[in-house]
Amino acid sequence: MDFIQKGFSGQNNTWRYVLTITLVFIGIQLASIPLAIAAFFQVDGDMQHFIKAAETTFMEIGMNSSLFLFLMIFTFIVALLILYLCVKYIHKKKFVSIVTSRVKIDWKRVFYAFILWGSISVISIFVGMYLTPEDYIWNFKPMPFFTLLIVSFLFLPFQTSAEELIFRGYLMQGLGTLVRNRWFPLIATSVIFGLMHGMNPEIEKLGYEVMIFYIGTGFFYGITTLMDEGTELALGLHASNNIVAAFLVTTDWMVFRTDALYVDVSSPAIGIDMYLGVFVVYPVLLVMFSKKYQWKNWKIKLFGKVETPIIHEK
Repeated sequence: MDFIQKGFSGQNNTWRYVLTITLVFIGIQLASIPLAIAAFFQVDGDMQHFIKAAETTFMEIGMNSSLFLFLMIFTFIVALLILYLCVKYIHKKKFVSIVTSRVKIDWKRVFYAFILWGSISVISIFVGMYLTPEDYIWNFKPMPFFTLLIVSFLFLPFQTSAEELIFRGYLMQGLGTLVRNRWFPLIATSVIFGLMHGMNPEIEKLGYEVMIFYIGTGFFYGITTLMDEGTELALGLHASNNIVAAFLVTTDWMVFRTDALYVDVSSPAIGIDMYLGVFVVYPVLLVMFSKKYQWKNWKIKLFGKVETPIIHEK
């Protein structure tokens, strides 16, 4: 079975998908309570100040950035745990089936994508520093930075994995088995993934044009997943992107406000680098992956029908 066809394994009534997504959503809301409590104590119980902070970001009230990052990640850890339990007990299938079409997770793919995108990200950031050094301020503070580094490498992969396995794994398979094609789940999960990031503070500063990046990234991860028959590459790419964003450069207006090595003090603006990333770098990486992993039948894998496989019950 290919990756989409893995969705036919186990029990897949529509109500099971609705129940799972509902439980994951409720779990995220409940897991946000520790963050809300920490913020409430940060403002000494001032409800008006608390509500104002909740409408923007709790970072505005001076909460420790690494604590904020961990408590934010905690909501995704809970989401991932609930997804695991739902796949296992509601859908009655192996969790690995929403990760990859392979017998087991190919960790070499995960680490290859992680290192590749991490290298690209670091190089592009340092090129930007070289071209406009006045836009960056050295911000190294030993204890806060190393705390951030631990939180980033140990816990951020839970956040990115939750997003990938919900969108490129669970929903991609669920929609594919429902509509019996591949293009609709690719488009739907990419657009929903982008819209989900519409709540990020970057939207207020940069405008809705930045959605091109979020939705374009969703398409990049989605195409990679369908062509590679698994989420491993997307898992590595997404984790690397967020980890580098957390510890290398921060700003006072993006979703990741951390004790990073550098602070970008330039005025918020969409540059050509965003368009180059989506329309040049992503396609180049797809070509690189296709050469390395011998991807074939692009038309069928991205636009073909999803046939019901013959499943031999053990």
